[in-house]
Amino acid sequence: MRKALNPWVAAAIAHLISAALLQGQAPAPSPPDQTTPSPTTIAAVVDDEPIPEMAVQRAMKRIPPSRQSEARPEILNFLIDNALIDHYLAKIPVVVEQKEIDAKMATIKEEIKKEGSSFEKVLKDLMLTEKDLRDKIVAELRWDKFAEAQATEKALRELFDQHHDMFDGTLVSARHILLPPGDDPQAGEKAKVKLATFKKQIEDEVTKGLAQLPASSDNLAREKARAKLTEDSFAAIAGKESTCPSKAQGGNLGYFPRAGAMVDAFAQTAFALKPYQMSDVVQTQFGYHLILTTDRKPGKDVKFEDVKEEVKEVFHERLRDLMSSRLRPRAKITINPAPKN
Repeated sequence: MRKALNPWVAAAIAHLISAALLQGQAPAPSPPDQTTPSPTTIAAVVDDEPIPEMAVQRAMKRIPPSRQSEARPEILNFLIDNALIDHYLAKIPVVVEQKEIDAKMATIKEEIKKEGSSFEKVLKDLMLTEKDLRDKIVAELRWDKFAEAQATEKALRELFDQHHDMFDGTLVSARHILLPPGDDPQAGEKAKVKLATFKKQIEDEVTKGLAQLPASSDNLAREKARAKLTEDSFAAIAGKESTCPSKAQGGNLGYFPRAGAMVDAFAQTAFALKPYQMSDVVQTQFGYHLILTTDRKPGKDVKFEDVKEEVKEVFHERLRDLMSSRLRPRAKITINPAPKN
């Protein structure tokens, strides 16, 4: 869920790969024992358009080998969303002029030259043909035009006013228990039931612990005890049952902001909770979560004009997520098994 640290950050990493490409910077070289996939190997098909395995491996170059199997599904989801959105924008259509493509290509070549490399070498390192690069440029320009048109002053101010804690530096800390989504609806329902059972177990342990306090305990002492009992019980279950790497820390994710670190559904829930309050079951693309917020650090007063670019970035991210969630149910998507090494 965390976009910058955990394996499921792959979507953001894939985005950074794309951004680095358009700046003329090649990704880190693959490990020596990594084999290059055949150009004909297909990772997925989106409405009759193939996503080559090469595209997946291009993003995987930035992922440590030990975490690539975990990162792969999110990288592929990112590429699928890209394809869905670009198909939609091409149909509207959002028109990209040839002169715009040529100008971007010239900028890329100039940046590569400044880096002391050659255009041909960068394409080889990125496992791209020139046509691949031009197609990427068209998709980027389409998206930039569309997103900028939606990000009106009114829309940005509304986002800022309605979600002030996204931009004022407010932080929360939280623990979570993650169970995977499974391959069928029944698996999802089982995960929900299991998490609800964990929540009831924690609540029961807290009630039992509070009952053992001296009758003379005041409200402050009882509240401190409740907080400790809740966190200790939650951490114990997370350490045994969670499938997130954070299980090693009892599900502790540390402090994070409202936007830019966690997927939105997770962050929205964590920020809505009071310290030492548990959520109901929360579903994200990574599975099912039980969340315990443990602290909140208020931010500082900020003006819209001072954070306008950050507001626009969040607006673009939310727009992309909204579009992909609406386009996926109408699309025909086939995902092929990962190739064996």
